[in-house]
Amino acid sequence: MMYEQQQLHPQTRMDMRRKAAAEQKRKAVEDEERLEIVDLSGMSLDSLPNPSINLGTICKLDLSNNNLQIIPESLIARLLNVVVLDVHSNQLKCLPNSIGCLSKLKTLNVSGNLLESLPKTIENCRSLEELNANFNKLRTVPDTIGFELLSLKKLSINSNKLIFLPQSITHLTSLRILDARLNCLRSLPEDLENLINLEVLNVSQNFQYLETLPYSVGLLISLVELDISYNKITTLPDSIGCLKKLQKLSVEGNPLVSPPMEVVEQSLNSVKEYLCERMNADHRTPKKRSWVGKLVKYGTFNGSTRNNNGQNREERERFIISDYRTIDGLTSPRYMGMFSPRRLFSPRTYFNR
Repeated sequence: MMYEQQQLHPQTRMDMRRKAAAEQKRKAVEDEERLEIVDLSGMSLDSLPNPSINLGTICKLDLSNNNLQIIPESLIARLLNVVVLDVHSNQLKCLPNSIGCLSKLKTLNVSGNLLESLPKTIENCRSLEELNANFNKLRTVPDTIGFELLSLKKLSINSNKLIFLPQSITHLTSLRILDARLNCLRSLPEDLENLINLEVLNVSQNFQYLETLPYSVGLLISLVELDISYNKITTLPDSIGCLKKLQKLSVEGNPLVSPPMEVVEQSLNSVKEYLCERMNADHRTPKKRSWVGKLVKYGTFNGSTRNNNGQNREERERFIISDYRTIDGLTSPRYMGMFSPRRLFSPRTYFNR
């Protein structure tokens, strides 16, 4: 049989493959047509009734605006074709671990509940594009969430009790919107520049908690809108001046010192120019010489006594070790200790005659 297939004309084999592909497409369309949308929202349900249909045929399930305190593990595990799951505005204190079985899930709305955490198994929902967990009691987000949900485009976790965002969140390279306002954030993760598609970042109203922004905020190449209002930020990173696509910057409600408020009140371009000028000024500022450089400048290491570039001899002699020895002599155990910065700059100076 295998031999006969190998002897088929190439055109015949190609036709067979096309027919097989067309058959698969036809079945997929039929499957989609059999999928159903189930809307049980706003029915004051305390518990879910026994389903009258095959749960595997549901593509969208809306259980929002009820009084549900729990969703059975077994029910979620059988929603194998669900793409949208909406359970917002209930009394849920936890989500079932079986939510990790929903490999086709793209939109999950769990806002307006009593959740204190999200199950770690949510990381298995690798098709997830939108996660809305606003208005809960979240204190943490799974540490490794950013390593798994690589298709996520919108993450809304505002109005919770989050103290920090996991570092892994910087791996969400498809993310376009990050809304983390109205939390208790102390800081933002470093390496935000990895979020190359992020367009909207909102970390406003963390009030007395958020005091600084990482330099990497200014490296978000796609950022269009940045809202950091009503925090305790005193200084904006100079790098924000490099955000070419930024069109909206909200900073009100912060005790800003740099840039000063008179600059902020002018325009966004004024803020960018101020930060760019400050960045350039930092690059132009000469670096301070090290103490070793001073020793070289004043001839301590070569024993030279001539006047270099018109250097005042008395000023030079203040920097020459009193008990002068050649460089070979100075490397002896007796004199090695004299070169420690602690001794060089102690009140008991070894440079005066």
